[in-house]
Amino acid sequence: MPESPAPGGPAAQPPRRSVLKSAFAVGLAACLPPALAACTGSDRPENLVVAGGEPGGFYLEFSTLLAAALERHGVAHHAGAVATGGSLDNLAELRSGQAAFAVALADAAVQPDAGTAEIAAIGKVYENYVHCVVRKDSGIRDITGLAGRRVAVGQPGSGTSLTTPRLLEAAGLGTSADAAAPSAGTAGVENLGLNDGIAALRAGTVDALFWSGGVPTAAIAAAQQDVELGLLDLAGLLPELRRRYGGMYDRVLIPEGSYPGVPAVWTVGAPNLLLCRRDLDNATVERTVQLLVHNAGELIPQSSLGVQFLSAESLINTAGVPLHPAAADAYRDLHG
Repeated sequence: MPESPAPGGPAAQPPRRSVLKSAFAVGLAACLPPALAACTGSDRPENLVVAGGEPGGFYLEFSTLLAAALERHGVAHHAGAVATGGSLDNLAELRSGQAAFAVALADAAVQPDAGTAEIAAIGKVYENYVHCVVRKDSGIRDITGLAGRRVAVGQPGSGTSLTTPRLLEAAGLGTSADAAAPSAGTAGVENLGLNDGIAALRAGTVDALFWSGGVPTAAIAAAQQDVELGLLDLAGLLPELRRRYGGMYDRVLIPEGSYPGVPAVWTVGAPNLLLCRRDLDNATVERTVQLLVHNAGELIPQSSLGVQFLSAESLINTAGVPLHPAAADAYRDLHG
């Protein structure tokens, strides 16, 4: 969630672009021209690509459902979702024209070097929840306990890899690339994504995993079946985060029961946005807004508790990322 170094993050590896929508989608990204999809005589794009995220994570689940809905409701003749590293990769996918739509964290989208001149918002689709996952037998009770520990901070290209260093800095912790022997007051960081981070947590080669996604995240829930996990409260970092980066971060609750045996915990949330290129045609944007407003129930992954999803009232709250003009017009027509 095509990346030369990721904007504001470490140098990225080439994202894994696996298409997840029907036989048509094999090679879809390769055949999509840089100017997005060519419109047909019916004024609907032939192909639309939605840049998603990591397998087992919420972005990819949502993007797959969105692509299916775009096709089913005739927004495009064909649509498919692709797996990526996450938010930063997805922004690069939009800038390069390899995707028409992408999901991304607001903090990634508003960076000065995120290419915001080329990118617009369709709407805020749900709240993202930062998870700091530890083994219950680790003895780690709060984020300051990560000093001297090994921490998975998200793979290059992910929004997590941007947000996690901000959290550690807000907690007064330094970071070290020497994960095996971090110095006092620092956390040793490893650029591991969701699935590799869970494997490392199981194996005991990292002590904590940061992940930013929906609730519950399917891969974390699955891991909980064979290793007891806990979540750290991160809400105390909000005043410092807001002082440094503005008011885009929220205090949000991961409810009890989201993960088996894990009590409710307060954490940091950030708006998750559906983005497009500014040159995406007005008709496609308007039809997509109609889809989000009138068919929101089709876009909730089965693994979700449904506590963080888009609503007609929240769609326009895009955390400073300007709406596409056609989206703004569509919301005015819908809501007056």
